[in-house]
Amino acid sequence: MNFSVRKARLEDRPALKELIAKSARELSEQDYRSVQIEAAISSVFGVDTDLIRDGTYFVAEDDSGLIGCGGWSKRRTLFGGDQFPDRDASYLDPEIEPAKIRAFFVHPDHARKGVARAILSACESEAAKAGFRALELMSTLPGIKFYEACGYAGDTRFELDLGGVKLELLPMRKELEK
Repeated sequence: MNFSVRKARLEDRPALKELIAKSARELSEQDYRSVQIEAAISSVFGVDTDLIRDGTYFVAEDDSGLIGCGGWSKRRTLFGGDQFPDRDASYLDPEIEPAKIRAFFVHPDHARKGVARAILSACESEAAKAGFRALELMSTLPGIKFYEACGYAGDTRFELDLGGVKLELLPMRKELEK
């Protein structure tokens, strides 16, 4: 598969919003009900402009346009796009706190073709260069196997309340090699 990975730009936001919604709707249907997916799209899944401004959000693209996105963060917020109110944009201390892996979505036509792995590799490399010793993320149910295959572990699922709709997620973590 021929694609490239680059840093996201603010002008990518409309295309990212479309990509995120399409990915969530089509790749989550085996694990979540429609009401859960739509609640997540409207309240949690979305573009985080802080990541783009920080230069820590990536997109994968091919001749057809954006086919994947994901990033890492040096901020405390673990999940949630601009529309999610429970965000803490303060900075982490890389000596004692893990960087956050954030907002990974792949176009359904390009799933399981190395897109997310290429973006994750770029994120892990940059976080390590920034001095972080570990990474953590909040995985959706469809993402668990991917993250496990990339060395992340987690064992206690929890339910996020999205206005009466529960979304099951799994916190995961990975130690970076020194």
